[in-house]
Amino acid sequence: MNPRLFPLLASLFALLFALNSCANRADTQADKTKPFVNPHPAGTYEHFTAEPSYPKTYAIYKNQELYSQVDPSKSQIVLDTAKQRGKLMLGDQVVMDYPISSGRSSHPTPKGRFVVLEKIVDKKSNRYGRIYDAAGEVVNSDADATTDTIPEGGKFEGAFMKYWMRLTWDGVGHHIGPIPSSRRPVSHGCIRGYHKAMPEIYAKVKVGTPVTVQ
Repeated sequence: MNPRLFPLLASLFALLFALNSCANRADTQADKTKPFVNPHPAGTYEHFTAEPSYPKTYAIYKNQELYSQVDPSKSQIVLDTAKQRGKLMLGDQVVMDYPISSGRSSHPTPKGRFVVLEKIVDKKSNRYGRIYDAAGEVVNSDADATTDTIPEGGKFEGAFMKYWMRLTWDGVGHHIGPIPSSRRPVSHGCIRGYHKAMPEIYAKVKVGTPVTVQ
């Protein structure tokens, strides 16, 4: 081959490589702009969990037919601290899937297998809550009654923990509580449940219902 052709061939290969790279980038960009199409039938649990917003969505999955069949003696709860989602189960079938918030790093939620030890619809914490001064103003909105000082004339008021389901005798339970949009663990060790789901979960649970925290 004529040596004078080498530079020409090199330039040609470089041009072809550049064109191919541009085409690949264009294809990648086209894939990113292509609208998401959920491959699963609407209304199924597979469809719910395949949505891009899952697991951080506030949406609740509920299989109404299964829910009507759930007897508290046959139900169980699975609390997923990685996804920050709770599930009401009937056997291996998901009846409901709802947002939760577990314990923050300084107060981690214990993992393992538990049972519901106690059920109370209207409960207040005897440890965590707010401290008010004598004028009735909040001076500590995230107070620990065992360590924080109550000013003279002030008072401590425990946080509401409605639809309380106790998991341990040292204070860990599952109950209604604020769920952050970032879906991060923020509680003092309990597992907070979304207020729109917890009354229905509570209704299908009894003392002795198995609860798995993972």
